[in-house]
Amino acid sequence: METAIHEDILIVGAGIGGLTTALGLHRLGIRSLLLESSDSLRITGFALTMWTNAWRALDCVGIGDSLRAKSLQIQDFQIAAGTPSQTSPVLAPDTDAKFCKSEIRCVRRKDLLETLERELPQGTIRYSSKVVHIEESGKFKFVHLADGSVYRTKVLIGCDGVNSRVAKFLGLQGPVGAGRSAIRGYVVYLDNHGFKPKFHAYFGGGTRFGFAPIDEKSLYWFCTFSPSLFNYDENEQDPLKMKQFVLRNIHNASKDVKEVVERTELDCISIAAIKLRLPWNVLLGNIVKNNVCLVGDALHPMTPELGQGGSSTLEDSIVLARCLGEALSSQPTYNEKEEDEAYIRMERGLQKYAKERRWRSFTLISTAYVVGTIQQSDSKLIGFIWKKFLSRYYIRNAMRIANFDFGELIVP
Repeated sequence: METAIHEDILIVGAGIGGLTTALGLHRLGIRSLLLESSDSLRITGFALTMWTNAWRALDCVGIGDSLRAKSLQIQDFQIAAGTPSQTSPVLAPDTDAKFCKSEIRCVRRKDLLETLERELPQGTIRYSSKVVHIEESGKFKFVHLADGSVYRTKVLIGCDGVNSRVAKFLGLQGPVGAGRSAIRGYVVYLDNHGFKPKFHAYFGGGTRFGFAPIDEKSLYWFCTFSPSLFNYDENEQDPLKMKQFVLRNIHNASKDVKEVVERTELDCISIAAIKLRLPWNVLLGNIVKNNVCLVGDALHPMTPELGQGGSSTLEDSIVLARCLGEALSSQPTYNEKEEDEAYIRMERGLQKYAKERRWRSFTLISTAYVVGTIQQSDSKLIGFIWKKFLSRYYIRNAMRIANFDFGELIVP
């Protein structure tokens, strides 16, 4: 243990949560070190829908405007029940009024991650640093890496995704399958694609297909479905078969809608089983313990129906940075040695973070799962109830959820 490298704050995982948390701390003058298992920034996935709460978080760390310049603001929703050719609109009557207070954009994941990375001081990220073991020793955590390095830290933050090693260390149960999978794609047109800045989505019969413009030339699309309803092998990784599956499900769509999928290159199509953490695990489990906590998918993996996976991760990062900043800026009230005082303040900061994020995470996971189950049901009765009664509240509630006030980053 004598050879352990000391870092006050250690973050595992340089994804959206890890990078934003590190940048939030940096804006408050607090140093942290990010450990990333890959040898470079992981630009996995294609794009994500970022709602009002995400843009507030990005403005907190000073990168909102640079990302706005690379994306179109969504001006409307075209949400409908049925296939893209046989639809009935289900928009809430007051959607236009809600848009006045909302900001929704589809952003390339690559743009987001690279922008966050550029804003961090050199040396903040240590690549090729796979965590293989975590152990506790008094007030410190010792983090062992695959290359034999050992780090000693006062605060350990797990931003290491759905299969988080830090979450396992805290004793949380692993995520479970939602019974649904998602095929996602990204397409670039040589000229303007011609679609207005709307979010288009169609659901029913066990599937949910949608797309949204990122900018004038590029679009992001998705198809979520229940493999059991279609005898689809969710382990099938052939992008050609994925593409054919989606096209079969939208074969009656208009030409321009089908072209969104037809134009997509095979290396821009992927599939993933959808997972979530059981909401009562978040409510009752250790999302924070002593000087260890979780952020983003490590904390609250959820189904995608609310589009809040990335946005809520950004919320987590700002709240955590603020709580740690407040803890470290407060005056010591103990007579212990300076190191013990800092540990106690950090621990209290993490407990405050857990209090703020526990119910929020529980609500997001639960709501997204229920909405997805209803939207993708192949039951005619549930489809009728959704179309006639529930659908009018979908966009309204999604905007309300995204308009959540998680506070500012500024520490007095």
